[in-house]
Amino acid sequence: MVERSERRGPAHVTIAHDLGVAIVTGRHPASVTLPGELELAEQFGVSRSVIRESLRMLSAKGLVESRPKAGTRVRDRAYWNLLDPDMLAWMFEGAPSLDFVRSLFQLRLIVEPAAAELAALQRSAAELSRMGHALEIMAAHGLRTQEGQSADQRFHATILQATRNELLVSLSSSIAAAVRWTTFFKYRTPAHYQDPIPLHRALFEAIANGDGPGARVVTERLIGQAQRDTEVALAA
Repeated sequence: MVERSERRGPAHVTIAHDLGVAIVTGRHPASVTLPGELELAEQFGVSRSVIRESLRMLSAKGLVESRPKAGTRVRDRAYWNLLDPDMLAWMFEGAPSLDFVRSLFQLRLIVEPAAAELAALQRSAAELSRMGHALEIMAAHGLRTQEGQSADQRFHATILQATRNELLVSLSSSIAAAVRWTTFFKYRTPAHYQDPIPLHRALFEAIANGDGPGARVVTERLIGQAQRDTEVALAA
């Protein structure tokens, strides 16, 4: 039974989290049928309506499909919404595969350097102020802390928002989640990592100076360093 004091939010969100982590980490593999609503309700100590709401959340992320009389089945990975921020968090609660980590960083290398170059030309004074404030918090608290990691997330999300491109802006929550959870994952290990704050500061200065090509180059270096660190953490 899930005690209310242990929940990380509403019951249906907590249960969706627990089931989601079990699915993305392979404890409930593809094509497996999950226990029925009544059994899950008894397992988690909640009503069947709460279980149904949890399963609806998982269905919206592409993880499961429910059919009358057939139950709820785990879908193949090809149907998962892998860029959903919750999904990224769940993937990094376990140990994501090296292929997944490399795919995630390839996506960042495709999107973020071009976005930074565009942001250097389009950014507003307010966006520059938000980036600067996030950078100050990152430097003050460090990226091993929750405060620093949240600021890092805001820093990168603001860059995408500063592009004025609505399609890039729509990716901001996914990219920010990727930044946050790869950073969280690597700092779970005691390994020594190169300080990423100087590169963040160089990126901020390039954007502030309207130096698009410089912002692109620094972003590529920053993502490359983050990928190397994450792979070290994964090997550990």
